[in-house]
Amino acid sequence: MSFALEDLPYAYDALGPYMSAETLEYHHDKHHLAYVTNGNKLLEGSGLEGKSLEEIVKESYGTNAGLFNNAGQHYNHLHFWKWMKPNGGGALPGALAKKIDEDLGGFDKFRADFINAGVTQFGSGWAWLAVKDGKLVVMKTPNGENPLVHGATPILGCDVWEHSYYIDYRNARPKYLEAFVDNLVNWEYVEELFNKAV
Repeated sequence: MSFALEDLPYAYDALGPYMSAETLEYHHDKHHLAYVTNGNKLLEGSGLEGKSLEEIVKESYGTNAGLFNNAGQHYNHLHFWKWMKPNGGGALPGALAKKIDEDLGGFDKFRADFINAGVTQFGSGWAWLAVKDGKLVVMKTPNGENPLVHGATPILGCDVWEHSYYIDYRNARPKYLEAFVDNLVNWEYVEELFNKAV
């Protein structure tokens, strides 16, 4: 298994005004590409060649920091691009909405908790909606870490590294997170991952 940079599932300018073409060009074409390039170099001779990306992420955690950082970020970004779509946000699919009501106290509380996770993640990292032991949980992780290494399956993540929002929002991370949840999330993709996870 080697890492490859996939094309974005939409045009660079498709997520405006909430995420600019300039942000996507830098973030996808430079940052994500660097994780792929470095990850492939570090995978050679690691003993993890031929494993799935999920296995590489889990097995390099705590044992091979360089590989883990790049493989983790590659995994996170492969999904991140699909977690957004033009005219995103809006109403949630039924089964997922019901589960958010049951496990997280309803959509408004989930929204507030998810945004808070992203705002309070000190430095670089991610905010997550994940499935753990059959229940939905909101999590945050530093750097390239993700719920996979904490016994959970991510079904939605928002990148709060500065390169994800600084061009468009400067230091207003809360505004970026609000725009992500309200206007960018591709709930159909979240539902697809939710159905697999449960």
